[in-house]
Amino acid sequence: MAELGAVGVVAEQRIEKVATSPDWYEPYRISQAIRAGGVVYVSGQAGFTEDGKTVEGGFLAQGRQAFANVGRVLEAAGLSFADVVKVGIFVRNMAENLNHVITLRGEFLSEPYPADTLIEVVSLAQPDWQIEVEVVALDRAA
Repeated sequence: MAELGAVGVVAEQRIEKVATSPDWYEPYRISQAIRAGGVVYVSGQAGFTEDGKTVEGGFLAQGRQAFANVGRVLEAAGLSFADVVKVGIFVRNMAENLNHVITLRGEFLSEPYPADTLIEVVSLAQPDWQIEVEVVALDRAA
């Protein structure tokens, strides 16, 4: 799709893959993030290391790793958590972990806090994963 620029020139909108090195999602045919129309959409990140191992230490440890993974993908896109406008957080056992989610929001996000959707799920892609985080960020340079 094309749009008219300020001087009437047609500018083509691109869809660009954003990835870290190594790209831990490549074997699954998933982009870590996609940049399109001045927005970066970061795929859900869980509490795993670059080599795919789930971090030990419970919900907060997994949550910190998930947010750190989001941060690495944002950095690969030239962005940071300050550019995030929407967060999606998927958790197992909401009753047990809601306060931990609030803690994580405070550690990684700041005013004005992004819009947020928090959903309890029965399971995630791996049986030991307890949290997954996705974000949408504004690419102010676009």
